Amino acid sequence: MASDANAPAGLRPGADDRLLTREQCAELTETFTAHRYEVDAVVDAVGERAHAALGRNATVPSRLALAGRDDPLATLTRLWLLQDTVPRRDLDRALPGLVPVLVGAGVLAADDTSARALVDLRPYSSDDSGTGHDAWIASDLTPGLDTRVTPMRPDFVLGVSSASSTLAQLTVRRPVGRALDLGTGCGVQSLHLAHHAREVVATDLNPRALTLARLTADLNGLDVDLRHGDLYAPVAGERFDLVVTNPPYVLSPPTGERLTYREGTRTSDGLVEAVVRQGVDHLADGGLLQVLANWAHVRGQDWRDRVSGWVPDEVDLHVVEREVLDPYAYVELWLADAGLTGAPDYAERYAAWCAYFDDLGIEGVGMGWVVARRHGGSEPHRTLESWPYAVEQPVAPALARELDVVGRWRGRSADEVLGTAWRLAPDVVEETTGAPGAADPSSIVLRQQRGLRRAVALDTAEAGVLGACDGDLSLRTLVDTVAGLLDVDAGALATELVARVRVLAVDGVLEEAGPPAGAPAGGAAPLSAR
Repeated sequence: MASDANAPAGLRPGADDRLLTREQCAELTETFTAHRYEVDAVVDAVGERAHAALGRNATVPSRLALAGRDDPLATLTRLWLLQDTVPRRDLDRALPGLVPVLVGAGVLAADDTSARALVDLRPYSSDDSGTGHDAWIASDLTPGLDTRVTPMRPDFVLGVSSASSTLAQLTVRRPVGRALDLGTGCGVQSLHLAHHAREVVATDLNPRALTLARLTADLNGLDVDLRHGDLYAPVAGERFDLVVTNPPYVLSPPTGERLTYREGTRTSDGLVEAVVRQGVDHLADGGLLQVLANWAHVRGQDWRDRVSGWVPDEVDLHVVEREVLDPYAYVELWLADAGLTGAPDYAERYAAWCAYFDDLGIEGVGMGWVVARRHGGSEPHRTLESWPYAVEQPVAPALARELDVVGRWRGRSADEVLGTAWRLAPDVVEETTGAPGAADPSSIVLRQQRGLRRAVALDTAEAGVLGACDGDLSLRTLVDTVAGLLDVDAGALATELVARVRVLAVDGVLEEAGPPAGAPAGGAAPLSAR
């Protein structure tokens, strides 16, 4: 890691003392609240389209929207979201008595006439945060605004990104005892975890990240146990009910300067493999590991076999590959992310990355998520799939329901499946296609409108049984009835439907009309109890 010689004065990455005291943070956020420096108010001030442009690093629409305004909300928005230099008198009015404090902490640079931000402090809001109000996130300033080429320092601390938002949306939000935010970065995952975990531990190899994650926690009045170290070294011997991580998963060559927030030092996808393998060992019984990851598609190997091999056979595993990029597209994506598009050595870096992939036999890179659960029993449930289609966000409720069904039906017999009354989930619709005027459709599909929005193709007999699943009759009764009407073998149809129903129940296409025989009262046990 590079030295911190270029760090702004007053910002001491990794220092034990806080940049701001808890009392100063409380005063700052009270001021933010008084001026409505919050997501909704910023959107109202600049407009939805200009705010969306900010998400694309384009500031001009917001700057036009704020033209002629010198009120505190406009000043704070210019200072941090647009990264403008603002008049000192306007900032003193927006942050009365706090400007010298922020300058001393290295958060701002200011003189008698003007001020500019050295660290980003911006409002944050998420429908699944559980906070009930706006929050604030501390990070490094956004590079590359308005297409400027802005190479990042190696210990750069990224703010809220599409990746961190994706992880937040897929994290199961249920009460747990201990949660681990591995590679906390700016601390946004800890912000979420603190609202449903009794204890949150957050780690990072980057001392600068821990400094800003502590500021994020203090701005929001949260207690987070922040620890420095590589991967799971800071929590050796400890177990958690929930581990979440958006690790440095970018598969980059070992030569040249690396960005700590996105790149490790292991070969290929070795860092992600270590995160998953070691993460399972740190799960308590019933504990859940959720990882946003990249993995290599290696010549002559099935990616599913590679990734499933990272997890012991007795662990539940659901891996979803959301996208696959060819090597060229992947290299272009991350060179641009580092602000190197148009740099003098761009072509040289591009060629070196391609050679690295070629030497390793990497023909593509999968991008998606890994969900693993230590259930302490037999019959692990495993699904590794490519699913590039649109899903409902947040997707966490669908994943939580899936885990419930897997736990509830683990080890149950075919007779129990057949003896249960099932019904189609309320969001499922049936789609039929066929030639105009034909007596029967050529295809029948059940399609979810929520969750992962799966589509299930059925034959005539399956459609007859599943279409009649309304919770009144057992699956066995429906199979016997449809088999008689279509003159097919009831035993063979039952065997086929038992296997199909097990999958459809896990996927959320089918629901139990009532608790299965022998199930405990009160429905599914919480994850931490399994």
